Amino acid sequence: MKQHKILFWSITVALAGFLFGFDTVVISGADLSLQSLWPKGEVFHGFVVMASALWGTVIGALFGGIPTDRLGRKKTLIWIGVFYFVSAVGSALAGDPWVFAFFRFLGGLGVGASTVAAPAYVSEIAPANDRGKLVALYQFNIVFGILIAFLSNYLLSDIGENAWRWMIGVEAFPAFVYTLMVFTVPKSPRWLLVQRSDREAAAKTLRVIDPEADVEAVMKRILLDHELADKGETIFNSKYRFPLMLAFLVAFFNQFSGINAFLYYAPRIFEIAGLEARSALLSSVGIGVTNLVFTLVGLALIDRFGRRQLMYVGSVGYILSLSAVAITFVLGVKGMAVPIFLFLFIASHAIGQGTVIWVFISEIFPNHLRAKGQAFGSSVHWVLAAVIPSMVPTLFKSIGAAPVFAFFAFMMVLQLLFVWRMMPETKQVSLEDLEKQLAGVQ
Repeated sequence: MKQHKILFWSITVALAGFLFGFDTVVISGADLSLQSLWPKGEVFHGFVVMASALWGTVIGALFGGIPTDRLGRKKTLIWIGVFYFVSAVGSALAGDPWVFAFFRFLGGLGVGASTVAAPAYVSEIAPANDRGKLVALYQFNIVFGILIAFLSNYLLSDIGENAWRWMIGVEAFPAFVYTLMVFTVPKSPRWLLVQRSDREAAAKTLRVIDPEADVEAVMKRILLDHELADKGETIFNSKYRFPLMLAFLVAFFNQFSGINAFLYYAPRIFEIAGLEARSALLSSVGIGVTNLVFTLVGLALIDRFGRRQLMYVGSVGYILSLSAVAITFVLGVKGMAVPIFLFLFIASHAIGQGTVIWVFISEIFPNHLRAKGQAFGSSVHWVLAAVIPSMVPTLFKSIGAAPVFAFFAFMMVLQLLFVWRMMPETKQVSLEDLEKQLAGVQ
């Protein structure tokens, strides 16, 4: 029974990831329609129309730790649902690019805050042995949202000149359902103890998490860890230099794989490769399916083989697939070659970085700084996720697709070196023990 409840709570909170994935990718189907509707140039289209949600995501990630600590994980997750709903409705009804950008920005705030609150919440309710796959449910829902967005775009593409409004507006329905569901989850026991000193409510949730555990001993350990912590310190304190560097580099390499740039412009990239517009949209659905399948593989393996081994597999796959895409564009090969190599790229991302990033960042900071550490890692991720896709239309036009993909391949060589030389293994270790292991490592 207790496992069923923890799974239900984890899935409910992870639905914020479904909306994250849907919101991030749904814009790809509207890309060319919006550029035709508001023809203000490549730079305006890239930075304002297409990337407006990403700029909101940066702000949401930067400041998401504040409500996550002060209001709590649960209340923050409820507000995230409200932002998603308002964004979907407002963007679909927008009559000019600035209004459209404003409502997409609101949705971005929800995405950014969800990358802080959702993994932090699940990591704090999950038993150590299952923490990897339960936190990774957030990533599974991201890719499920991506798949449904690609599929929705394909199905709605032929309904008329306002198809893009339906593509974007349909997100309001899952946003509403998610917001209602998140009311049913309990508050994080670690947050209740550390931020509210509410032993009774924390004990009640801890008994559900593990009925056989000595709840008083568990709470004593959490409180002792909190009492020994310096309440005035920040994640930038010298003893947290190593986990801070880990969070930065994992997020940095995640985006320098080119994953968000590709997801945002998948139909455009496929058209450059020689596919017709509708075939490009259909190939995007295939990308979504590949992403989902290999995320399930990563989900099944993350607690068995660990975070580090999945990152090795993903890094090698990145290097091979991105190099192949670059060579294909250099040779001018048309047809299905590029989609096939990009399917391999997506599979590599899903089993590696996609499965690992939110789990790993949620594990490496101490309880009293977890939300702030999560916010830092998410901020690095989303600043780059805003900048890199914003530059793609201009780069494709000025230097072509081949150099862009070759650069991403080179960055993945650097990621492989990072995993080999720096990245620790965190599987099946309690959060409190991880704090002791990582604090003060230089």
